[in-house]
Amino acid sequence: MEVLIRSVNWLGDAVMSLPAIRAIRKLHPNDKISILTRRTLCELFQLEGSIDEIIIYEKGFTGKIKVIRELKKKKYQRAYLLQNALDAALITFLAGIPERVGWNRDCRRFFLTHPVPYNGEDRRMHHIDYFFEIPRRFNPSLTPSYPWIKISFENRMLGRQRLNGLRRPILAVAPGAKYGDTKKWDISRFNEIVRNFINKYGSVVILGQKGEGLNFMEEDSFLDLTGKTSLLELICILSECDLLLCNDSGIMHLGYALGVPLVAIFGSTSPELTGPPRIAGKVLKAKLSCSPCFKKRCDIIECMKSIDTEEVWNALLEIIPKRKAVFFDRDGTLCRDAHYLNRWEDFEVSTQIETIKELKELGFLLIGVSNQSGIARGIVDENFVREVNKFFIENYGFDDFFYCPHHPKEGCFCRKPNPAMPLIARYKYGIDFRRSYVVGDKEIDVQLAEMIGAKGILIGKDASNLKEVVEIIKKDLNA
Repeated sequence: MEVLIRSVNWLGDAVMSLPAIRAIRKLHPNDKISILTRRTLCELFQLEGSIDEIIIYEKGFTGKIKVIRELKKKKYQRAYLLQNALDAALITFLAGIPERVGWNRDCRRFFLTHPVPYNGEDRRMHHIDYFFEIPRRFNPSLTPSYPWIKISFENRMLGRQRLNGLRRPILAVAPGAKYGDTKKWDISRFNEIVRNFINKYGSVVILGQKGEGLNFMEEDSFLDLTGKTSLLELICILSECDLLLCNDSGIMHLGYALGVPLVAIFGSTSPELTGPPRIAGKVLKAKLSCSPCFKKRCDIIECMKSIDTEEVWNALLEIIPKRKAVFFDRDGTLCRDAHYLNRWEDFEVSTQIETIKELKELGFLLIGVSNQSGIARGIVDENFVREVNKFFIENYGFDDFFYCPHHPKEGCFCRKPNPAMPLIARYKYGIDFRRSYVVGDKEIDVQLAEMIGAKGILIGKDASNLKEVVEIIKKDLNA
C-alpha cells in the first residue's frame, strides 16, 4: 500500500504531530509512506525515520494543480490528513486517493471516507493527542510516544561548532512567536534576563526570525543568530544549548523535542493544549481570568505583562545544570554480561564495584543507563530488569536507573548511543554534561558520551575495572 500523510503547516504543530506520524508507521510497517508538506518544514521531516519520501506543496492555484497531478501518478491508497483545512481533503479527493482520513471539520465531510468525529477537541485536549486521534481510529490501543527529534552525531557536532567559544552554560533565548504579539513577552524583560545571565552564569544565543534579536555587544558571551539559520541549523544549535527561555512558539516545541530544559511563557494560549509535555521544563502562565483568550491581537496584553522578570529568573535558576554525574552502563560494566540477563542465578556484580561509592563522596550522582532489547524480544522480563536496577540503587548508592526496552529496529530515541536517557536525567537532576562521565564496556557508551558532551571511559581500553575508572575520575578532578 502507498500511504500519504498531509502534514500541518506550522512548526510547533509539526513537532506535536510526530507521535501521530510514528503511529502511522506502526499501522503500515512495510508500506511506503510519503508526506506532503510545505517547503519550510522539509528539514524537520528529513530527520524523521518514519517517512520514506517528502513531497513539496507550493502555495497558490498552480501549486495545487501541480501537486494533484503528482499525487495521481503515485496512486496512493490512503491519505492521513493531519492538517485541518478543507484544502487538504479536497486535494486528496481530486487526486483520486480512495481512502481519506481526517477530522470531520471545516466543511470537508463530503471529501472524507473515514471522518473522525469533531466536537471542539482541539480546545479540549493536548494537540499531541489531537493529531494522534487520526491513526488511533485504526488501532485504539495505540498510545503517543514522546515527540523526540532524532539528529545524528554529525549534526549535533555542527551545532556544537557553531557555539564554540561561548562560555557554558549556554542559554538559548527565543523572544518571538509567529502567532502574534499576544504570545510575546516584553522584549525589555528578555533583555534584563539576558544581561543577568551573562553577568552571573554564562552565555546567551538568540534564536528566531530576522528582527527578533536583542542588542548586546559581548562577543565572548552573546551570539545573535536571528534570521541567520536554516531550520536544520536551528535544530542543531538548539540541541547543544544547556537551557531555553521562550514564548509559546515553534522553537519551544523544538526545545522539548530535543530534550533541552526550558522555561516557556504563556499568555493568550493554553499550556494544557500546546504546552511542553513531561520531562521538558517549566511553564509560567498568566493568572488572569481572560487567559487563555487565543486572540492574535490585544490592545493591552495584560496576560504577558503579569509575568514579571523575577518570576522568570527564578524559574531559570531551578533548571540551570549545576550537578555532575557518572552514567554507568549495566551489563558488562556493573555486572557480568550474561547475554540477556533474566534470572538471579546468572547475576554477578563486577569486581571492585564498591569503589564507585567514592564517587558519591566526590559529589557525583550515579545513574544507570542500559539498553534492554531483550524485553522487546520477549526473552527478558521487564519486572526483573527493574529489580536488578533497584538492587544497584539500594546497595551501591545509585540515584536513578534508566533503561531502553525497545528493539533496535524500532529506531527509538532512548537506545544508546541516542541520548534520551541522559537528557531525561539532566532535566530531572540538573546535570551539567560537561562535568560528567559515561562509563561502559562498548563503543556505543563512548559514542553516547560524545553525543552529550561528557567524557567517556571504556572498560577494557581506558580502564580494566571499576577501581581504575574511579582513579581516572579522581585524577581529572585533581588536574
